[in-house]
Amino acid sequence: MRPANVLTILLIVVAHFSMAQSSLDASIQQLMDEQEILGLSVAVVKDGKLIHTKAYGLKDVTTREPLKENDLFRIASISKSFSATSILQLIERKKVSLDDDIGDLIGFPVRNPRFPDKKITLRMVLSHTSSLNDSQGYFTLDVVNPSKNPDWAKCFSDYAPGEGYRYCNLNYNMVGTIIERLSGERFDTYVRNHILRPLDLYGGYCIDSLDAARFVTLHEYDSVSGFKPSPMAYAPRREEIANYTMGYSTPIFSPTGGMKISAPDLARYMIMHMNFGRKDGVKIISKKSSKIMQEPVAIKEQYALGLMRADNIVDGEVLVGHTGSAYGLYSAMFFDPKRKFGFVVITNGCRPFANTSVAPWRNAINILYDHYIRDTSDGADSK
Repeated sequence: MRPANVLTILLIVVAHFSMAQSSLDASIQQLMDEQEILGLSVAVVKDGKLIHTKAYGLKDVTTREPLKENDLFRIASISKSFSATSILQLIERKKVSLDDDIGDLIGFPVRNPRFPDKKITLRMVLSHTSSLNDSQGYFTLDVVNPSKNPDWAKCFSDYAPGEGYRYCNLNYNMVGTIIERLSGERFDTYVRNHILRPLDLYGGYCIDSLDAARFVTLHEYDSVSGFKPSPMAYAPRREEIANYTMGYSTPIFSPTGGMKISAPDLARYMIMHMNFGRKDGVKIISKKSSKIMQEPVAIKEQYALGLMRADNIVDGEVLVGHTGSAYGLYSAMFFDPKRKFGFVVITNGCRPFANTSVAPWRNAINILYDHYIRDTSDGADSK
């Protein structure tokens, strides 16, 4: 083939890619306009590889600073999967079992007073089938400790442990505490040493261990005044940490929702789960443990252990992952472990949506799926 012909082909390919990217950007921008999304960071994995990352919009409404791909978000409840992964590691080290009594693990009795003979297991806590609830709060273990809170019984629902589902943040702040008690490492340090560093990811639960300049401001939306920053999203809690009690103060770091990480690095973490515990030759958990994390315990809700299955995000697809929402942020991480594709979508603020409306991350995932994954037989671009 003549050099001129090769150059022509290359120019055609580049032009096609540029047009496709412009089409994707236009679709994302239309979504942002429709749902008044302030900033949006996305990452796409295909064939087990990170193929696309991009940030749109603003990092902070006050400074008008643009959002960058490697900026850090507090990702809210996707954080639970890091806690669950840590527990599976400790199970593999024979430190604990999923059927152990949570009270034996956490250092004080944890029993539903309506069903005092029914033990609450670690598996129940990880799958939100423990009968615990957040009615007394979840930022301290005092709420569920009978020696600290006279209203501790209100932390329990009116069904037996293992016989119902209620999403409960207290469950995972207890899980973080158990990780400390079993490992001897402070929770944030454990996750850094055993998950983040082995995967070469930048992130963590401790504010002061990270570059504050990279934190994305999270924004609540008010119909009168518009977007307002939520400074508590990155509260350093230095005084509480200075007076930290190992194996009890753990909720300070919010194992249930406090991970700070970028969309691209969250996608790299997702690849590990997509590959059943491994990435680039690094083993974080065994294939058996990874499959346990992805297998629903709460069957109706399809919640497993720090991950869930969802068939209502993309038509015809059953994906595995988790969502998050806090301080105005909405986040999602979902993947297909068989076909090896997945998405991370995080927004730092948008117009509130009613229960009947579609979350912004769901719309964004469908745009990305249509552009990168959907089979060419239906006419869509599948680069």
